[in-house]
Amino acid sequence: MRRVKAPPALAILAAAALLGTTAQAANAAPASTTTDAEAPVPATVAPATDTPALVDDLADPVDATIAPDKAAKAHLTGHKDRYRIADPAGTLTTASVDTRGTRETVRLNQKYKGLPVFGGQYVVRMEKKAGKRAVTGTSGSYFTDLDVDTTRPTMPADVAIARAVEDVRRSLHPGAAVVAGEPRPGAKPGAASADLTGTDQGLVVMPTGTGVLARRVLVKGKDVATGQPVLRDVYVGATNGVTLLSVTRIKSFATAQQAAALAAGGTAVAPRTVPTPSVSASGTTSVVGEGKSLHGATVPVPLVRADDADSYLMIDQTHTLPEGRTVPITTWDARGRDYYDLLGGQLPEGVGPFTSPSSTLGADLTDAGAVDAAWDAAKVFEWYQTKLGRNSLDDNGMAINSIVGITYSGSPWVNAYWDGTRMVYGSGDAEYLPLAADPDVVGHEMTHGVVENSASLVYAGQPGALNEAIADYFGNAIDVDATGTPMTDPEASLIGGDLCRTLAPATCALRNLDDGATTADFQHLMDTPQMDDGGVHLNSTIVSGALWDLRQAFGGPVADKIVYRALTDYLTPMSDFVDAREAVLASAKSSGLSNKDLKVVRAAFDSRGITAKWKANLYGKKTDLLIDRLNTGMYVDMTASMAGGWFAVPRSDANHTEPTSIWVGRTDGKIKPYRISPNDGNPHSFPHTDGKRVVWLSIEADQDSPTWETDRILSAPIGGGQVEELYRSPYRIDGLSFDGNVVAWSQYDPDQDYLDVVRYLQGSSRTVHTLAHPDWVGNATAPDVKNGKISYVRYEDYAQPDANGNRWSLGVEVYDLATGKITFAGGDPGAETMSYPQLSGTGVAWVINRDYGQYVDGQWNQGTFNDSVRLFDFATGTSHLLFEENSPQAIRADVLTLSDTTLTVTEEAPYDLWLSTGGYPDNALNPKLKQYTFDGEYVGPASCSPGAQMFATAGAGREVIFMDSSAGGFGLAYAKGAKSCE
Repeated sequence: MRRVKAPPALAILAAAALLGTTAQAANAAPASTTTDAEAPVPATVAPATDTPALVDDLADPVDATIAPDKAAKAHLTGHKDRYRIADPAGTLTTASVDTRGTRETVRLNQKYKGLPVFGGQYVVRMEKKAGKRAVTGTSGSYFTDLDVDTTRPTMPADVAIARAVEDVRRSLHPGAAVVAGEPRPGAKPGAASADLTGTDQGLVVMPTGTGVLARRVLVKGKDVATGQPVLRDVYVGATNGVTLLSVTRIKSFATAQQAAALAAGGTAVAPRTVPTPSVSASGTTSVVGEGKSLHGATVPVPLVRADDADSYLMIDQTHTLPEGRTVPITTWDARGRDYYDLLGGQLPEGVGPFTSPSSTLGADLTDAGAVDAAWDAAKVFEWYQTKLGRNSLDDNGMAINSIVGITYSGSPWVNAYWDGTRMVYGSGDAEYLPLAADPDVVGHEMTHGVVENSASLVYAGQPGALNEAIADYFGNAIDVDATGTPMTDPEASLIGGDLCRTLAPATCALRNLDDGATTADFQHLMDTPQMDDGGVHLNSTIVSGALWDLRQAFGGPVADKIVYRALTDYLTPMSDFVDAREAVLASAKSSGLSNKDLKVVRAAFDSRGITAKWKANLYGKKTDLLIDRLNTGMYVDMTASMAGGWFAVPRSDANHTEPTSIWVGRTDGKIKPYRISPNDGNPHSFPHTDGKRVVWLSIEADQDSPTWETDRILSAPIGGGQVEELYRSPYRIDGLSFDGNVVAWSQYDPDQDYLDVVRYLQGSSRTVHTLAHPDWVGNATAPDVKNGKISYVRYEDYAQPDANGNRWSLGVEVYDLATGKITFAGGDPGAETMSYPQLSGTGVAWVINRDYGQYVDGQWNQGTFNDSVRLFDFATGTSHLLFEENSPQAIRADVLTLSDTTLTVTEEAPYDLWLSTGGYPDNALNPKLKQYTFDGEYVGPASCSPGAQMFATAGAGREVIFMDSSAGGFGLAYAKGAKSCE
């Protein structure tokens, strides 16, 4: 009897569903009050796919005389009643065919009207023997309800690229008004930053609801404020420019936060120019040299010597495939090269294989990690080939390239990553050895290549955490086998435990597969760079722990084959934790395990809480949220506003595929939230309310505009009434605020030499006023309005450095509408980032970071990773720093808000917490709202919600409204402050 696992209740993608979760319908019932605009309607919920996610225990005969992929499609065609795939031949293209003995696994990618469907992949498993073939099972995601108009006019590719680049820039610094070194939001069109660029990758269909036409844009470069590399696929709505999804291609060993926390000061590493010898113009000779690993062992190292040269190259040509073809394993010398130099896909000029004048490799190659990289890469290749029958990372003999010695903005770097084609290893530092010095790190990165060339798990949320879990599992298995470490050894489950020079492995390791993490420790994080791309590392040990338990129970030879078969024969790009459970169970069963052993498999996943019940309830927790899911990005323009007992907030549909609308409701929850903005297909953001009306920004697609958009400032009475247009412009508005009878905004102006300017309207007049300061020429942005005052950021580029070597200055000015006076509230020359300044009746405050890192006398000073808060007091007319970033009282602040008495700061977890190898109970790594007096005295938490607390807006006293992840996706919460959450 066949076993059929039903598809998820909802098709998956976007903010929640892509992360391996089931999107929930938004609480969108209209309130008793309505507006004259289109009546509010519930947010849409994606329909279910009719294709089963898993079918097992089949024995359906199929033609054995045709190619495997044709046989797979013929099977699907012959069973449309089961699979609900109307046209398998027309909508499925062959991704791969894997033949192992009698087993055949065919992966088929879904297309819709010729366009690829993101995450759409279906697997057909078959057995062929004695001239007969039978289908044994299927699995994956095929989206049956797509109905997309692919002929609809789309925005120009260059506009979509610009939107994608801007979204990545915002996601790197979601609370920043200004990031030093980036073009100002008002930069002249076409003056693209060399540090962040986009490339069109074509149209795709995103399978949410009935489908969304999107353009995939590859954004690459670096974050100029931190030096972090950027290589992300951004999926932008092709007709409205809404970013649907952003996925990094860099699959790293450590989280970005861990790597930053481990970064240490030290002498800058000078790049090396390595002449790249030709090994093809003349003959070559393979020899076996030797070198010493960083752990003291002398190991054989295969080398190549060019016949016309006197040096030996670290190219291993001793590994072959069954048919005799050689698989080269090359170790590349990139000492002193920064990792963003590699993002173009090619090796930078001057980077070549490590060389040696002798076949006995010198101490410099040992110290660089080159010997370990070559030795470990060979051992990983051999382990996969011997244990699992896999021929290199793609199972087809792809060359293996290890790039060694990468630094971080000139500083030693403790991390490693797989970029889709090769492994890249950091230099290490004074405490951590070069990253290739631990076999489980090398095995981890090479396994990312195995995953990418099999299930290709999307690197975000649950699929991304599953990707990391499998990389950790096999990296650890290879290390344990190579060293002969028993599974009972307390240190056997550590990842990266052999990297430290002085610390104990348990202290040094970056993860522990046996940390006891369960779904109770699941971190509800957004898929942004600052949030570990949805917890890909932080949630991984929940799954890898279950796999580790299986290896302890069954031993390596059995467990490794079960997990590997689950990966290669069952999992597909969108698989989540529960899919992994089902895949491992099915793999174990097909491998011949007894019913008693299958109970052990179930128990391993049960003990970690990975169950269908957990998945169903993941976003069903009872909370005190005003709105349970906003389905928006974590950006300043998505921040809620409140006054007079009312709130206004942007909100998207349940799948984050529709533009955001503005919703209003009561903070006491007595009126169900309802939409106040038109349902016109345009993005609506930056809402502000005074309790009587709402003012917000609408961005309308406009093919006749020079920027392909028209930005409009709209207003409507909060209780219902006509939507009124206050202002429109073809140029992007990047800041908006409203209070009383004043509306202020910032935008760039081509008539002002493409500088950003702050403008405002007052009262019922439609006369637009532009703020100007006679003594300071520069960009003005990020306005805030309160009690007849407008605060804003001034950014000035210096033609030459000032006396202190600063090339730019960030400061805040306050304009008093009653007197026309401009007051300079404080400045920070050379600061790297600045948040949007926030006004209250008593002062203005903002977050700055002046010390991300810099060269000082030829040495790299990494900085503190902390931030400063600056406060200007209207009564005294003075400005002072709170929590100065280099002081013992320093904090890690993102953004802030303030009432007349209380400062509320969104604070990140300390960096040392990211280095813990244990679980993270109570979402400890999530940002929290902490409240202080204006003297810096801690008052208490704003809320005791266990989730992430972000982007608060202050009311009176300690009252705040904020984004909260305690129900899974980010919702809207209201709190009045607490003494303690213990």
